[in-house]
Amino acid sequence: MYLDEFRSACLALPETREDQPFGPDVLVFKVCDKMFALLSLDDIPPRVNLKCDPEEAVALREEYDAILPGYHMNKRHWNTVVLNAEVPTALVHAMIEDSYRLVVAGLRKADRKRLAST
Repeated sequence: MYLDEFRSACLALPETREDQPFGPDVLVFKVCDKMFALLSLDDIPPRVNLKCDPEEAVALREEYDAILPGYHMNKRHWNTVVLNAEVPTALVHAMIEDSYRLVVAGLRKADRKRLAST
């Protein structure tokens, strides 16, 4: 998966915005000011952090060498995915959507309701 494809997949989700709160080398994708994806622009191949269900996170790490515990994140709830073609593009897309969904589930009820209607 290429950086522009990853970025487009994130920005296609409702009310997602892109930010760089950690400097110019990291793109952060947020919904209602809560992070659901972080993309390192310095790493080659690129690496992304995505939120994940804890049990699924472990299963994915066991299946793919390119999926690691979340770098600088809560390793129980976040994975780092190396975008080196080992992980199928469709799976990366699903992981983006799951991360978004998990973050939305933790938002205020009014925000969840508004997002559900989009």
